[in-house]
Amino acid sequence: MLPNLTILGMMIGGIGLFLLAVGMITDGLKEMVGARLRDILGHWTQAPIRGVMLGVGITALLQSSSAVTVATIGFVNAGLLSLRQALGVIFGTNIGTTMTGWLVAMIGFNINVEAFALPLIGAGMLLRLTQAGRRLAAAGTAMAGFGLFFIGIDVLKEAFDGMAEAFNLVSDSPAGFLSILLYVGIGFLMTMLTQSSSAAIAIILTAATGGMVSIESAAAMVIGANVGTTSTALFAVIGATSNAKRVATAHVIFNLITGVVALLILPLLFWWIRYTSELMGLADNPAITLALFHTVFNVLGVLLLWPLMGRLSQFLERRFRSSEEIKGRPKFIDSTVMVSPALALNAVILELTNIGDRVRQMSGSAISIERAADKLMSSDFVVIDMLASAIREFEIKLGKTSLPQDVAMQLPKTLYALQCYITAADMALNFSRQQVNLQIGNDPEVILGIEQYKQAAAHILALSNPQASDFDKDLMIEAQKQYHEQYRSLREVVLLAASQQRIDNSQMSLLLDQLYRLDRLVKQVVKAANIISGLLTITQFPITTEKRQQQEIQQQL
Repeated sequence: MLPNLTILGMMIGGIGLFLLAVGMITDGLKEMVGARLRDILGHWTQAPIRGVMLGVGITALLQSSSAVTVATIGFVNAGLLSLRQALGVIFGTNIGTTMTGWLVAMIGFNINVEAFALPLIGAGMLLRLTQAGRRLAAAGTAMAGFGLFFIGIDVLKEAFDGMAEAFNLVSDSPAGFLSILLYVGIGFLMTMLTQSSSAAIAIILTAATGGMVSIESAAAMVIGANVGTTSTALFAVIGATSNAKRVATAHVIFNLITGVVALLILPLLFWWIRYTSELMGLADNPAITLALFHTVFNVLGVLLLWPLMGRLSQFLERRFRSSEEIKGRPKFIDSTVMVSPALALNAVILELTNIGDRVRQMSGSAISIERAADKLMSSDFVVIDMLASAIREFEIKLGKTSLPQDVAMQLPKTLYALQCYITAADMALNFSRQQVNLQIGNDPEVILGIEQYKQAAAHILALSNPQASDFDKDLMIEAQKQYHEQYRSLREVVLLAASQQRIDNSQMSLLLDQLYRLDRLVKQVVKAANIISGLLTITQFPITTEKRQQQEIQQQL
C-alpha cells in the first residue's frame, strides 16, 4: 500500500499534468486553427443547427469549451455573429466538452503509457523544436499535450486506487438528496479551482474507475462540473461589453437549466443509462457509463432549450443595455414609417441630422482638448456607428419595397452623407488620440498658426448645421474653401520651421498628419451638411430643431 503522502503527491501531480496537458492541447490547436476560426464561425453559423454542430466540433477538437465561448463572445462583439447564432455555438460547446469523458473512458484506461503516450510526447516536442514558426510546431504542442493527458490519467488512477484502499471512502449511493447536492458542489468547486471542466471530468471519471467514489456520486459530481464551467465565462466578462455579458448569461442559463433537469430526473436518467449500458455490454465500465450520462443530459438540455432559442435571444437583448446602446437607438426610423416611402425618407433625413449633431459635438471636443481622447468621445463614436448601422439596415429594407422614383433617387444621397459623417467622426477620434503625442515646441509662428487653424475649424463646424435657422450653404462652402487654403499655408509654415530646425522632424510629421485629419474632418462635415440641406428642402414633413426638442421633452415627460 502506498504511503499517504505519496498518494497525495501523486494526486496533485496528476491534476497538474491534466491542466498542463489541456492547456497545451488547446494552445496548439488554437494556433493551428486560429487564423481560420473567424471564417469558420462566420460561414458555418448562419443557421442555428449548424452553429450547434460547429460548437460541438470545435470544442471536441480544442478540448476547451471556455476557449470556444470566449472566441464566440469576441465575434459577437465584432458584429460577425448575431446573439442567436452565438446561442447555437454555446449549446454545441456543452455537447462538445463531453468528448473529454469519452477520450478518458475509451482510450485513457486502455493504453500502454510507455508504448503510446511517451512516444507521442517525444514526437510532439521534436516537431515543436524543429518546426518553430510553422503550423507543424503547433501540432507538435498539441501532440505532446495529448501524451501528457494520458500520463496524467495513469498517475491519477494509481493515486485514486491507493486512496480508495487507504481510506475506504466508497459508498454504494449518495444518502439522500442533500448528499447528492454535496457531490454536485464538489464537482462545481473542482471546475472552479482548475478552471477547466475537461480536467474536472477526467478527474471524476478516474476517481470512479479507481473506486474512490461510487458511480452515483460521480454522476452528481459530473453535473456540478458541467455547471461549474460557467465560472470561466463569468470571470471573463467582468467589466466587459453588453454583448459579452449576454453570451455569458446564455451559457449560465443553459448549464443551470440542464443541471437542474438532470438532478430532477437523475434516478430515471441513470436507470435508462444503466439499462442501455447493459445492452451494450458496458455495465462494468463506470467511466463509459459516466461519459454516456454526461453526453445524454447535455443533449437533453439542447433539446429542451432549442424551441426557446428565439425567446431567450430576445430576453437577453433587453438585458445589460449599455449607455451607448440606449443612445444609439434611432429616434425616427422604425417599421411604422415604412408604410409611406416619403415618410420613410423623411425619417432617414432626420436621423442623419441627429448623427450630424453628434459628429459636430464630437469634432468640437476633439479640437478643443489638448489631451488624448477620453471615454466620452469614444462612447460618442460607438453611438454614431450604431446609428449608422441602423440607418443602413433600414434603407436595405426600404429598398426592397416599391419606391417612387423621386424617393429612390434620394436614398444614395443619404448614404453618401452618412459615409461623410462616419469619416468625420473617425478623423475626430484619431485626431484626439494623437494629441497626447504632439509636442509643438515654442515656435510662436507655428503655435499661432495652429491656434488660428483650430478656431477656423470650430467656426465652420458652427456654420454646418443644416437645421439652424441662419444656415447659409454658400457661406459654409466659401468658408471651407478658405479653410483649405489656410491648411496649405500652415503646412508650408510647419515645413519651413522643420527645415530651420525650429521644430523636431518627428513632431513635424505628426503635426502634418494632424493638420490633414482636421482638414479632411471639416471637408466631410461640410459635404454632409450640403447634401442634407438639399434633402431638407424637398422633404414633405419638415421638422425644425426647436420642434424636435419639444418632441423629445414630451417623450421624456
